[in-house]
Amino acid sequence: MSAPPQFALVDVNNFYVSCERVFQPKLENVPLVVLSNNDGCAVARSPEVKALGVTMGTPWFKMKDWAGQHGIRAFSSNYALYGDMSNRVVTILRDFTPDIEVYSVDESFLRIEAVAHLYGGASAMGRQMRERIKQWTGLPVCVGCGPTKTLAKLANHLAKKHGVFSGVCDLHSLSRPERLQWMHKIEVGEVWGIGRRLVTRLQAMDIHTVLDLRNASPKHLRTQFGVVMERTCSELRGISCLELEDIAPPKQQIMSSRSFGIPVESIAELGEAVSTYVARAAEKLRRQASVAAAVHVFVQTNRFRDDEPQYHAGRLVPLPEPSDDTLVLTRYALTGLKAIFKPGYRYKKAGIMLTLLSDKATRQGSLLDDPEARVRSARRMAALDAINRQFGRDTLRSGTSGTARRWGMRSENRSPRYTTRWDELPEVS
Repeated sequence: MSAPPQFALVDVNNFYVSCERVFQPKLENVPLVVLSNNDGCAVARSPEVKALGVTMGTPWFKMKDWAGQHGIRAFSSNYALYGDMSNRVVTILRDFTPDIEVYSVDESFLRIEAVAHLYGGASAMGRQMRERIKQWTGLPVCVGCGPTKTLAKLANHLAKKHGVFSGVCDLHSLSRPERLQWMHKIEVGEVWGIGRRLVTRLQAMDIHTVLDLRNASPKHLRTQFGVVMERTCSELRGISCLELEDIAPPKQQIMSSRSFGIPVESIAELGEAVSTYVARAAEKLRRQASVAAAVHVFVQTNRFRDDEPQYHAGRLVPLPEPSDDTLVLTRYALTGLKAIFKPGYRYKKAGIMLTLLSDKATRQGSLLDDPEARVRSARRMAALDAINRQFGRDTLRSGTSGTARRWGMRSENRSPRYTTRWDELPEVS
């Protein structure tokens, strides 16, 4: 008889902020915010900043002067650093168990019932994971363990918010009355997947806490909200309904877009941006072994500038044959851009979407298809990806993506990419 399922959720505390502090220990206990693309708004806040009342999404220009008065340090998003640190954490977790689902850049679910006994139980395993990640990466994590993914998520919330757990909460180690008491103390909005709108509807049904939701009728919840809410209720009761998604399903659409650091007026610079975005999306397309049959390109002005003329447009361009070739996709994207571009506007954003995706392995050729050209394309893209993996993104790129890139995102406060660029390695004196 197999052991009942047991899940762990490992979550890095204040991930972006913690990554910055790993390489600058002097920033420990200093109030920090990490800003979104183009240094727009706060997307990560240290506990010190949260204590000052700064909310997620606060525009930087509104708080810049006030932040200076309170000694708040601001960093531009350093996605290269964050992505690499995330991969390091996942690599460590795979040493504990191969059954892992990378849920987000800072969260991973693990199935541990088959291996927990090797470490002295779930609690001891959680402590060892926490200690090893801290020692090997410098990042602080919390671990929550439970018989379902939803309860593991809830346990992680307890581990983060209540010092009595010292960063590791295993619901199995609590008595049933203790578990129910904690559920009674936690608001229903803390349950995984319960957003603000659902909270309002649940409260109207006199469901205010996690315990209230657990004790509700699953069938009644299904009639009111659907099968997802029924599963959530069952999971809170310890009935596992959600398995690990160890292989993410292929995306049906792949989008790449950014706001510009400065307004763009020429089609040449818009073309550079569109070419760059196609390259990003095509890389993801090849990674999931798909091909695209159409590319959608769009542009827009700054809708917040009432003093400037406004314009936005998009164009879907079908391909004669589905492709994953960056150069082919770029050619058709630029065709779409030429069709929608209008001079006399200050463009703030552009983007592309690869759509009508299908599995590359099952792609059917046409009578006009050139098998040799397809082989050359595959070799060209394999070489492109290999070079960029080894030497860094954009080491090799299409000429249409430009070199100056004046339109690029603002990142005036970005820290060095310590772990992915030789020329930005930290120096020890």
